[in-house]
Amino acid sequence: MTQDNGPRDDENGTPDEPQDPMKEMLRGFLGDAVDSPEVDEMLRSLGMQGGVPGAAPGQTPGGVPGMPGAGEAGANPFAAMMAGNPAAFGALQAQVQAMFNADDSAVNPDLARDVARRVAVAGGDPSVGETAQRDADQVAQVASLWLDAATEFSALDGRARVVSRSEWVEATLPTWVQVLTPLAEGVNNAVAGSLEGRFGDDPETLESQLPPGMLPPGMDLSAVMGQMTPMLRKMSASMFSVQLGQAAGALSREVVSGTDVGLPLVEGEEVLMVPANVREFADGLEIDPAEVMLYLTVRESARQRLFAGAPWVRSQVIEAVRAYAADMRLDTDSIESKVASVDPTDPEAMQSALGDGLFHPEPSEAQRQALARLETWLALIEGWVDVVTDRATASTLPHAQALAETVRRRRATQGPAEKTFSGLVGLELRPRRMRDAANLFAAMEDRHGAAARDAVWDHPDIAPDAAALDDVLGYVEAWGRNEPGEATGTDFDAELEALLRDAQGQAEDSDGSSGSGESEGPGESGEDPGRT
Repeated sequence: MTQDNGPRDDENGTPDEPQDPMKEMLRGFLGDAVDSPEVDEMLRSLGMQGGVPGAAPGQTPGGVPGMPGAGEAGANPFAAMMAGNPAAFGALQAQVQAMFNADDSAVNPDLARDVARRVAVAGGDPSVGETAQRDADQVAQVASLWLDAATEFSALDGRARVVSRSEWVEATLPTWVQVLTPLAEGVNNAVAGSLEGRFGDDPETLESQLPPGMLPPGMDLSAVMGQMTPMLRKMSASMFSVQLGQAAGALSREVVSGTDVGLPLVEGEEVLMVPANVREFADGLEIDPAEVMLYLTVRESARQRLFAGAPWVRSQVIEAVRAYAADMRLDTDSIESKVASVDPTDPEAMQSALGDGLFHPEPSEAQRQALARLETWLALIEGWVDVVTDRATASTLPHAQALAETVRRRRATQGPAEKTFSGLVGLELRPRRMRDAANLFAAMEDRHGAAARDAVWDHPDIAPDAAALDDVLGYVEAWGRNEPGEATGTDFDAELEALLRDAQGQAEDSDGSSGSGESEGPGESGEDPGRT
């Protein structure tokens, strides 16, 4: 392009310094507000070359008269709002900084946390005072005593803590980020890839996709495109983070405790309760709210005892969720069509277009397998909690059975928050087969005692699986045959030692008959194969 259409200096007629491409793009949004020192400082802090050294405050060399958004701030309502409302500008600055200051990770935890907290407090988020905490301490002590008599797992080292909905977000969001990062990576790659494919490598392609007149004549589009790719990836990461925040915030308004959804969201041995949601749970039950709180605290304490006493359970569940998320198929055709239908310079329109429908309705075979593993683990955890809670409360709480039935009904119907979470993140939080799992643990206790019921968590190799839920009685009977102890009278250590002796003897016989000095079989090293 040979013609110089850039602005001229009024005094000497020479072209001004080269325009900053990213700032000129923002001019289409902000008008003259983009020329403020605050915007210069914000862009400089973001490493986006905002402003030019030596420019006067409120002035950016290279302003283009007649461009959309140029002229008086009143010509652009958004610019007028920014100019007259410092608080609004501060909010904009914070949101832009949150998006662009983030690292290259697939999820922006700060942005997700901010969105989740906003959703959590919408409509009210009662604070938790010292009185509620003292009551929770007493309730947790009673729950611990009852569980001591109901399970072999030891009491927790952590204390009970009552939290508000926004505090539940703070406590659980790190785990959400951990387990959903593989899914975020897939979403980000799909969205960013669609946008990059739409823009292409040709500057003219980019110009054709932008609103007419948004880019001033003479702008170096290659400079814009050089910054576009990382910006698009951060934008897609921000969109997923917003969705995660919306989903977690919605859940915070329904969960009654830290791990109420079945996932080990709370690290350590802390029992987390949400009194505001417990009160809503108790509404209409005609049961003393204190009894409801005690019952739900027993459930949460039992779940946390399991996670603390068998640490592998937490890691297995987390990895199952990550595997499920990693195998999630995205509806890339839908993403392509939605991305193509919106203005790429309008983040709100992009977020609205991608608000749901990202996930393919027909999962792949790999995803079905991952989902089956995840559902089995979650069902086993909740089934065990059902049985242990029943043993701990059946003779101590007058409405234990009624509360257990309420929990089952609540679990059977997906609430609004879970529907939101499923739609935005693609993860079903209420697995089927919990009743089968509860029947399995009840049968284990009836057949072999409470110690055996809890011993199934000693190692993942002996824990029940989906096949065990298909044949509960078969699993229970096989436990009696395959585990050492009084049920069979079999000394497995002696049996193993005899097998090893036989193998060693056969190897020695082979050495003597061949005379080759070489041996075959398990004893070829000349050492006891049972030793290392």
